[in-house]
Amino acid sequence: MKKPTSARPLPSPASTKPADSGFAYTRAFFETRVDAALAHAKKLGASDAGAEVSEGCGLSVSVRNGELENVERNRDKSLGVTVYIGNRRGNASTSDFSDAAIEQTVRAAYDIARFTAEDPFASLPDADDIVPVDERDRNLDLFFPWAVTSEEAARLALQCEAAALGVSKRITNSEGAAVSAQQSHFFSAHTRGFRGGYASSRHSFSVSPIAGKGKDMQRDAWYSSMRSADELASPEAVGRYAAERALSRLKARKIATVECPVLFESPLAAGLLGAFVQAVSGGALYRKSTFLLDSLGKQVLPKHIDIQEDPFVLRGKGSSPFDDEGVRVRPRKVVDAGRVQGYFLSSYSARKLGMRTTGNSGGSHNLTFTSRLTKAGDNLDAMLQKLGTGLFVTELMGQGVNYVTGDYSRGASGFWVENGRIAYPVHEITIAGNMKDMLKGIEAVGADIYNYGAKTVGSILVNRMKVAGS
Repeated sequence: MKKPTSARPLPSPASTKPADSGFAYTRAFFETRVDAALAHAKKLGASDAGAEVSEGCGLSVSVRNGELENVERNRDKSLGVTVYIGNRRGNASTSDFSDAAIEQTVRAAYDIARFTAEDPFASLPDADDIVPVDERDRNLDLFFPWAVTSEEAARLALQCEAAALGVSKRITNSEGAAVSAQQSHFFSAHTRGFRGGYASSRHSFSVSPIAGKGKDMQRDAWYSSMRSADELASPEAVGRYAAERALSRLKARKIATVECPVLFESPLAAGLLGAFVQAVSGGALYRKSTFLLDSLGKQVLPKHIDIQEDPFVLRGKGSSPFDDEGVRVRPRKVVDAGRVQGYFLSSYSARKLGMRTTGNSGGSHNLTFTSRLTKAGDNLDAMLQKLGTGLFVTELMGQGVNYVTGDYSRGASGFWVENGRIAYPVHEITIAGNMKDMLKGIEAVGADIYNYGAKTVGSILVNRMKVAGS
């Protein structure tokens, strides 16, 4: 199975002009609403305040078995206010942008702050951490509005599903296909001197075909998601690949319980990276609810592993010129040769830990997980050779990660591999281990890189896990 690559068959150049954004409000109007909120907070006696106003709009269309199923247009708007009275903090929000509603919302936040217990760590970011004025409008190519009509979206979704159904007579049904075009923009400011905002977009195709009949039925899915519709894989390529995945799972078997190496397919490998991020994030650290407590400077991964964070990737799904607090963000190495070089901290969690914010209020930015041992030819076939005999996992179920202890247990399906070649599909199994051991037991990372949201990683080979079967 070859994953579909990006193509450019979709919108005409005219359909991506900024004028086609579909927004009801301008940035200039947003600025007046934020300024009104901050002025009223100061009038009431707040020592500090912050406000953010946003709008999102889009279209989602789904089809199933050749018929239109749903057409949904969404438009959301919100204004949120945070008011500080010393070290007491209150929050309130509204979807009404009128002066009267904003004053009521600010008053509500102020009253909440008045009766909230003092928190010595609650305040806006320190002035030294706020992004400089000349970096706030950094162009990261995040906004590509797609003026697709519901009819055009339905046609694309039908093409995607038809391509899946047409791969083989063994594709017997479909859970549907969908097209989504979404865009949003915001503006925020606070009384420590920050003002900024930007627009962004995210568009996608997805399809979920079903192969087989009776007891031997298998479902799989695939999708393409990009900032710009021009960069989406073609609907036909997405449909065909989803069908090939479903077909490959037919005649799946159960296997006996065993301990063996496990190869995580690249989309699932991004979940291992996500678990690491969760474990070294501020909230988990100051609550002492993580298996990687006090891990800064310590070896938690093999020496061949590096993790890079870069907020400035053009069109990146995790790109931003500043974090949710208006704090400066920078490219950095989170892990260098297996050692943790930095946590993921907001201003609040940094103060709780006696540290400085890392610009991660709102999450991580474009993480890349790499191995110094990876060669250009380490595609999936090469990774299966490295696996030898063991389990290749292509689907995980459940949320079985205990972040306090690191215990890991999830339902899984995939393929049993013998002598570096896929022998047969397997299902109804559970894989288990401990995240500390799993991270240290990473033997190889593939060159078959995949971007899953703000995370980019190839397939990951873990040296040994427990596989519970029949």
